Amino acid sequence: MSTPAADGFRMPAEWTPHERTWMAWPGPNPTFDDPDDLARSRVAWAQVARAVLRFEPVTVVCGPGQSAAAQVLLGPGVDTVERELDDAWMRDIGPTFLTDGKGGLAAVDWTFNGWGAQHWARWEHDAKIAAKVSDLAGAKTYASKLVNEGGAIHVDGEGTVLLTETVQLGPERNPGWTREEVEAEIHGMLGTRKAIWLPRGLTGDYPPPLPERRGGTPNSFGTLGHVDIVAAFARPGVVVAHHQPDPAHPDHEVTKEVIGLLRSQTDAHGRALEVVEVPAPTVLEADGHWADYSYINHYLCNGGVVLCGFDDPRDETAAGIFRRLFPERTVTLVDARTIFAGGGGIHCITQQQPRGQRS
Repeated sequence: MSTPAADGFRMPAEWTPHERTWMAWPGPNPTFDDPDDLARSRVAWAQVARAVLRFEPVTVVCGPGQSAAAQVLLGPGVDTVERELDDAWMRDIGPTFLTDGKGGLAAVDWTFNGWGAQHWARWEHDAKIAAKVSDLAGAKTYASKLVNEGGAIHVDGEGTVLLTETVQLGPERNPGWTREEVEAEIHGMLGTRKAIWLPRGLTGDYPPPLPERRGGTPNSFGTLGHVDIVAAFARPGVVVAHHQPDPAHPDHEVTKEVIGLLRSQTDAHGRALEVVEVPAPTVLEADGHWADYSYINHYLCNGGVVLCGFDDPRDETAAGIFRRLFPERTVTLVDARTIFAGGGGIHCITQQQPRGQRS
């Protein structure tokens, strides 16, 4: 069976031109099981959609019968379509789009199992949504047997991909797969040729929560280590990385290890990686567990950077870093605390459809 790479397709970097952005509308499910939480989440998703709409078209997939109410919050200009959904994290449940440099568009439909078959997750419909979105976009769909999500990969568009050992190699997703088998599947699907493996993600992305003696409540919603909250390419050879400067937070040691590893790596072209550290927000705990608030979970769109905000003193520090990295783009801060309460950030709820440009 042919692979996208064999057919000339590859995943372009996120900073290349987009045709549009895809999102999914929050509906009643275990992530938003409280009506107030659901209402707040819908407002937060709509704020992101409108921020992205300033730069490119946006299509929001809504559950059956939900598009009319969604349109009230989304406002004019945002397109909606209705398909069966379980959750609202389009980065993970949606397709990973590819281009061939000849105007062609394809997409990878990864196997999705609820972020490692977690007890709170539902994925009967979400396991099918990537193929449906790919069809709506007019893309050729390639199905992969690898359990993977869009938030678990990040590419530079020149052959390098960032991965996390606790995701693609975790027993919750791909038991029995070797590192070599995972890399072969990733490269065949994305058109990459070098994988840089991070050992793990941020603490708040895993159970257990803070010890009960501290009065915490479980942080149920996590991905078990997605890379897009830890590190991301800003351009070939340059990576932005989450840095937790406070030694009271366990991510202080986690991010020190990750940053050190990244600085020791070269990309597919043999370039030593330049690592730009982005300090974490000052808050250490949220809802009784270690906060995994991160500015790395940003979204690049045509002419813009949509950046997670936390009403934190370091919001403007992060915005300044991204303005220096992307001087030709407008940086927009959008409050992401409600999104993070559900288990992700702005990058997690958006998925780019690249423009099928001819090289």
